[in-house]
Amino acid sequence: MTQVKKSEPTTTTAEAGDYEKVALAKPVIRMSVVQSRIRSVDVSDVHKTRQDNLNHMLELIDAANNWGGPKDLLLFHEFPITGYSHRWSRQDVLKAAIEIPGEETEAIGEKAKEYGSYIVFGSYAKMMDWPNHVLSITTIIGPDGTILDKHWKARNIKGVFGPGFELFTTTIYDVLDEYVERYGWDAVIPVTRTPIGNIATSSVQREPELFRAFAMKGAEIILRTATGGFIPLDVQAISLYNGVYTAIVNSAVSPDNPGFLPDNGGIGGSAIYGPRGELIKEANSVHETAVTATIPIAEFRKRHQPPLVHMDLYRPVFDQYVNRYPPNLFAAYQPENTADAFRYISEKMKMRG
Repeated sequence: MTQVKKSEPTTTTAEAGDYEKVALAKPVIRMSVVQSRIRSVDVSDVHKTRQDNLNHMLELIDAANNWGGPKDLLLFHEFPITGYSHRWSRQDVLKAAIEIPGEETEAIGEKAKEYGSYIVFGSYAKMMDWPNHVLSITTIIGPDGTILDKHWKARNIKGVFGPGFELFTTTIYDVLDEYVERYGWDAVIPVTRTPIGNIATSSVQREPELFRAFAMKGAEIILRTATGGFIPLDVQAISLYNGVYTAIVNSAVSPDNPGFLPDNGGIGGSAIYGPRGELIKEANSVHETAVTATIPIAEFRKRHQPPLVHMDLYRPVFDQYVNRYPPNLFAAYQPENTADAFRYISEKMKMRG
């Protein structure tokens, strides 16, 4: 991500009926959601096991493009390269995490060039200028093989996993002030404007305000990732209420994933929804598969406008709202594991009582 000066929040004027975009390269695009397995790397043999995961992902890119011809856009879930383990400590995740750019993005970039595809995927990542922080980043690679954008996860869900467990990934919300100081407010709600449409990405579930903000900034295609479960209605409603295309990709049946059953009860269901909330296509199994849809992006853009929101009615309530969990919790301290994260976050919540 390019470092920029601090700026004010970007606003979209809905009355104008327009939004920032670039010219489209083609009137219709083909998009595939690649539902694939999860397999956590072995932190005692990171290079080999991470390379195995990367090789599997590259094979799936070939398969998705070969069946029915090359696709304009491929979407993968949060962890196709590193996998995920609830047993990992911070140091374990930092071992498993990739660098962006790095050898993994180089290999995926070569596939993007080969097929002329945009490829979007999530991963645990680490950055030299954010030492000790474990990041969850969704990367957008263009058809020329270069990295177009890196989207940090906006926030982690809190207080839902039960006693003794909280995520310790650093999100935008966890270091909000420093993030804005480095990158500006525009990067807090990032929309990547490409010749196949305006793209927003997220692994966040059940926070409609985030996706409304993406749509207000001109997102046309929202790419959502999940690992081990999501609520289809949550995804469908985002398309309906914001008038945009939404894709959701989940993990598939995952044999030989240490610490997990092959079917953990929250797999499959990857799908693509249209701007009226209509289901365009859904995975027909819980196994590895691709969900493909044709998007008439030029025709859609002719009539599309950002959401019409009567914000003057709601702003006083929003301005008075106080979150149970304050921002910037990981700016000064990064928990060592999920139990430490639970202890630390619980203490911070109580301090606000």
